[in-house]
Amino acid sequence: MRNKFCLYASRRIHVRIAPHQKKLQAPISNLLESLAIRSLISMSRELYISVDVETSGPIPGEYSLLSIGACVVGSKANPFYIELKPLNENFTAEAMATCQLVLADLEKKGIEPPRAMKRFARWVKTVAGDARPIFVGFNAPFDWSFINYYFIKFVGLGKNPFGYSALDIKSYYMGAYKTSWQATSMRQLPPAIHPRAQPLNHHALEDAMRQAEIFEKLLQVTGSK
Repeated sequence: MRNKFCLYASRRIHVRIAPHQKKLQAPISNLLESLAIRSLISMSRELYISVDVETSGPIPGEYSLLSIGACVVGSKANPFYIELKPLNENFTAEAMATCQLVLADLEKKGIEPPRAMKRFARWVKTVAGDARPIFVGFNAPFDWSFINYYFIKFVGLGKNPFGYSALDIKSYYMGAYKTSWQATSMRQLPPAIHPRAQPLNHHALEDAMRQAEIFEKLLQVTGSK
């Protein structure tokens, strides 16, 4: 498979195993399912990319995008992480306490936004190849709003490689489990999807990888229904 990424689709295949072969059923089923999933993804040509950001406040433009973390769902290889130079000195105490980044430090070592976003775009293009990259996030509207604003402002109109849409894990979970919106908070997800002993660290890359694991498990669960 292209780039050896383990990707997912929303269909499964089933295999009938004779009673004396029950010990082989799970590994054979998993192998066949994996092959089927890879084939379906190849046809759909979509790549799920988990993205998380840390910011200095609630809205782009007025506040700064401080860091970006991203990884391919189903693969921990070749992740992306970058810290950006702030646009200004605006911040909220809550945002800075959450991300544990320091504006003064980022002013010195952070990457200028145009360079940072071009690097991110190149990474997305590299891992996606000829597949369509799908932005995946936990509460995706927040993260996508900053990413989209920065791509448009610093790279150009129409330069967001994810386009004008994003896949929200909370919404996906709500539909799959037929639950309320209030029940989609991370602390209320079932342990099979997200162990409660694993809270987010509010480090963009670590959180992106945790989100990817959650979404990967959701795809596996919904694919078995």
